[in-house]
Amino acid sequence: MEEEFDSNIVYDKSVTEFVTIAAEYCKFLENTYRFSKRDFLNKTHKILPLLYYKATLLPKFNSVFEAENEKFVTEEEWDFIHQSVKKRLGYHDEYREVFDPLTHEQVEQSTASIADNLADIYQDIKNFISLYHIGSEEIMNDALWECQINFEEFWGQKMVNALKAVHTVFYSGDNLDDVDNKEEENEDSDKLNTDNWIISKRQKDYNNED
Repeated sequence: MEEEFDSNIVYDKSVTEFVTIAAEYCKFLENTYRFSKRDFLNKTHKILPLLYYKATLLPKFNSVFEAENEKFVTEEEWDFIHQSVKKRLGYHDEYREVFDPLTHEQVEQSTASIADNLADIYQDIKNFISLYHIGSEEIMNDALWECQINFEEFWGQKMVNALKAVHTVFYSGDNLDDVDNKEEENEDSDKLNTDNWIISKRQKDYNNED
């Protein structure tokens, strides 16, 4: 552990604002089934740029511990988010991706998925939120440090890609008012029980300790 650590940084205004939006993003995706396709796209194309903007305002963090941060989101939980978004968007989920930002060159067209992007972003953000809320100030710091790195190298680009696709669909003039299948909605509702998720258990334990 480093000798000097300023605990005030984890309570910076920019941090609390980012944490608030990040938590809202996670809650939104966990309740995808509650929205119509149009409302889901409308919400998504507003919250993505806000989350991106708040991430750019974070102060620079350095790690305190050498050990890797604990991870919370399981494959099952990622798949739940992915399938929920994919089911909600239907045929609007897939889009064409033709630019490789690493080479700055045109590449062969490939099919990408909004659901893939949003679920990947959720995984990183949910891991961060969970660690931030149940940890000490040093752990909160390292959660922010890792989240910041992942934003710069991973989910920031996925967010930009998803936003471009969502923007295209939302303003395409396509019919976004498809009648939802009520039986599918009920099935999704039955699945939306996060009480047994590791994240929920850890947060409940933390609250009981207080």
